[in-house]
Amino acid sequence: MLDISASCCVVGGGPAGMMTGYLLARAGISVAVLEKHGDFLRDFRGDTIHPSTLQVMEELGLYDRLLQKTHYKAYFLKGRFGDLETTFADFSHLPTRAKFVAFMPQWDFLSFLAGEAKAYPAFKLFMEAEATDLVKDGGGTVAGVVAKTAEGSMQVHAPLVIGCDGRHAVTRKEGGFSVEDIGAPMDVLWFRLSRRDTDPEDPVGTFGRGHIVIMIDRGDYWQCGYVIAKGSLDRVREQGLPAFRRELESLAPFLKGRSKEVTSFEDIRLLTVGVDRLKQWYRPGLLCIGDAAHTMSPVGGVGINLAIQDAVAAANILAEPLRAGQVTTRDLARVQERREMPTRRTQWLQVQIQNNVIKSVLGKPDQSRPPRLLRLMKWFPLLARTPARVIGLGFRPEHVNANLYRAR
Repeated sequence: MLDISASCCVVGGGPAGMMTGYLLARAGISVAVLEKHGDFLRDFRGDTIHPSTLQVMEELGLYDRLLQKTHYKAYFLKGRFGDLETTFADFSHLPTRAKFVAFMPQWDFLSFLAGEAKAYPAFKLFMEAEATDLVKDGGGTVAGVVAKTAEGSMQVHAPLVIGCDGRHAVTRKEGGFSVEDIGAPMDVLWFRLSRRDTDPEDPVGTFGRGHIVIMIDRGDYWQCGYVIAKGSLDRVREQGLPAFRRELESLAPFLKGRSKEVTSFEDIRLLTVGVDRLKQWYRPGLLCIGDAAHTMSPVGGVGINLAIQDAVAAANILAEPLRAGQVTTRDLARVQERREMPTRRTQWLQVQIQNNVIKSVLGKPDQSRPPRLLRLMKWFPLLARTPARVIGLGFRPEHVNANLYRAR
């Protein structure tokens, strides 16, 4: 068995994990990040980098280098219901350098963070290292992680483990955390279709005929999300691909003919939507953040934003205790206290949209009247600034503590 030691072991190489690892290493803290896959190339992951995240990158001196990566800037998000189209988020007035959402493949963003982190000797990234259990001392305090790798078992000894391994997290399960399940009325079918130069430029959510379609520009193709009522995938399959294609083209007529690029249901990936959060995010030696602490609905695409903000708050609060070798449960509690309010408010808002907008559309093919929210935003364009602030910045944007992080 391979034995290594670090001041902190981060489980999961997603946005929360990579940002946490980068920040702690930049603060001079030895950190081991475990990522169970061999690369970051997984499709149908969130691709939105919000203005608050871009502001963090600006504060770290990484903004310009990051945006050298291929990306698309969305200054507006639009919604369409039948012939009614309106802007429901206008980012152009935000008090940040980036007045847009950057759409960038998540694997590019994670690879960028990993590359920047590797410049610091304190950073170690272990790919194909899947956490399988927690190491605990005689008193039950978490003291490390057991992982399986291509070369065999590995044990990481660390006085602090930070779980960033998602809603099906090993750290959640083995940490014995209690989960508050809030629920969601929908699931999402993800697939891709080719994109043409004549297609709309801004990301669009189309409502109507019992379904919702979200389309994200990936350059030469669309990443498409087809929103269905919770648990209705079997009914979609029973109706068959021709019905699925007809419905898709009726919602997005400019795709006419391209729906045949979905040749079977094997081309479609199901995202089972859930909204939940841990009642307590920590126990001695262990802290969960990001999706491991709170599963977000895809409404607003804010999951990555919340994960990055959690990481910044955790690093700001824990860097000095880690450096001193004296991380206490009170330190871990401070992270939850800092991030629980924005998490609760965001989830509350997502649930309101799920119940009052999305639920009013799903499963009602004869509905012809646009949701009231879209009508209001069409009549009062200034209203689009409020969701832009919530989506783009969140309820408590985090900022880098410049005193902790030295530049390269």
